[in-house]
Amino acid sequence: MLKSLYVKDFAIVGEAEVVFGPGLTVVTGETGAGKSLLVDALLLLAGGRGEALLVRQGCERAELSADFDLSDRADLRDWLLGEDLDEDGACQLRRVIRSEGNSRAWINGRPVTLGQLKTLAAGLIEIHGQHEHQALLERVQQLALLDSFGSHARMLDEVADLARQWRELATRINALSRGADPGERIEWLGHQVAELERHTLGAEQLAELEERHRRLANAGELMRGCATLTQRLDGDEDLALARLLARAHGEASHLATLDTRLAPLAELLDSAQIQLGEATDALARYQSALELDPAQLAEAEAQLGRLHELARKHRVRMDELPALTRRLQEELASLRGASASISSLLAEQEAIAQRYARAAQRLTQARSATAQRLGHDVSALMAELGMAGGRLEVALESTAGGEPHPQGSERVEFLVSANPGQAPRPLRKVASGGELARISLAIEVAALGSDAIGTMVFDEVDAGIGGAVAEIVGHKLRALGDQRQVLCVTHLPQVAAQGHAHLRVAKASDGATTHTRIDTLDAAAREEEIARMLGGVEISRETRAHARQMLGKKS
Repeated sequence: MLKSLYVKDFAIVGEAEVVFGPGLTVVTGETGAGKSLLVDALLLLAGGRGEALLVRQGCERAELSADFDLSDRADLRDWLLGEDLDEDGACQLRRVIRSEGNSRAWINGRPVTLGQLKTLAAGLIEIHGQHEHQALLERVQQLALLDSFGSHARMLDEVADLARQWRELATRINALSRGADPGERIEWLGHQVAELERHTLGAEQLAELEERHRRLANAGELMRGCATLTQRLDGDEDLALARLLARAHGEASHLATLDTRLAPLAELLDSAQIQLGEATDALARYQSALELDPAQLAEAEAQLGRLHELARKHRVRMDELPALTRRLQEELASLRGASASISSLLAEQEAIAQRYARAAQRLTQARSATAQRLGHDVSALMAELGMAGGRLEVALESTAGGEPHPQGSERVEFLVSANPGQAPRPLRKVASGGELARISLAIEVAALGSDAIGTMVFDEVDAGIGGAVAEIVGHKLRALGDQRQVLCVTHLPQVAAQGHAHLRVAKASDGATTHTRIDTLDAAAREEEIARMLGGVEISRETRAHARQMLGKKS
């Protein structure tokens, strides 16, 4: 419920604070006094578009704030908590519009986006009479109202729960199959793993293959090099290393007989001769084993070629192929194990889908019956509100065929014909603001108590009516005020007389500036205001008596 509204330097209002109570509060005043400024302020606090023209002339900025009581709105308290905007149960909306045209918004003193402001305000206040700010124009709200009117909560909860279960199963299936057909993935992995297992080599095997390929590819050069090296080590020439080393050893041994200190040198040369002999023998063995084998070379090259091709195919290095093979083997094993689980989950999901279809069908049948009843009741109220021959139709549009939706298998559209002979059109496309406001009033009265929004605002709901119809509108608004907080801007005394509280907006000018005042009227002032609305400038004793009579006829 709206507790208070504060505005400063807004349009022609210098500064004003209005305290609101429960029930129906009516707002009256002379034409042009600025009665709708309260509604405009609430629209801006609900996230409406801010413009520089809204700032009072000569001022830097306009300030607006509203305080709401959320004691009976646990859902909105939870939303504030989830957005980190909670403040000991408080709920204050604030907005500042600067003369340059830009604006900022706060909730409980914390800066917020207009999106957050709109989300919260949508649950706090409902403004009728302005196309772009009326919750009933939204198809989602129309569906919610229909379900509330028909008391479909239990069926709707069942449908929503089955839709949730179906989505959870879909998520699990998707996770197990990684978003693809598991059968196709298993087949692909089986082929890849078989190919990798057939050709991939371990680190040691790969090193051995590369070494063998190098040896076979360079066999001719190795043979030539070994022959040359053999000649240099132990050939027939005098410069062969074995011959030179033998002579050096002989000379060192002779010198050692002359000086024993050279004996170690002779021993070293002797050891060198032994090592040279061993090297010569090893070279001879290597030569005897070395051979030119084109077939083996071709085989090694083919094997390396297959490994290079696999590495390119999987975009890894050759030495990473074993690790890749292990990963794909693990995934294949996991999928083969998961395949049975997926089959089980698919069967469970199908069973949930069938239960959902039955529950959604029951909800559809209930909605169809409720739509006829709501249309009948609203149409009857439209006639009472001066729209004889007008009617409301609630059209259900099937959305069956897709995934289970938590709201059921249809969308709703309120269709309205304001005059006899006119084809029904969507409520959101009704052109006349006055008609739209009265249609909305009829819907709200018919669905009294169906929604949770605590504050409803009707701007010029009585436009274009008078007499008995105006009195009926007043009675309906007061009845609505017995269940909800209602704020109504009106120019009709029949409506104003039905208010639980009365605000008067008055404009005054000192010749240089124009000011608007907003006063809360007591009983005497209220009688004067109703008399003014009845009699104009000259207020007679009879007019005042008529005003007292109207104030005494509250329903």
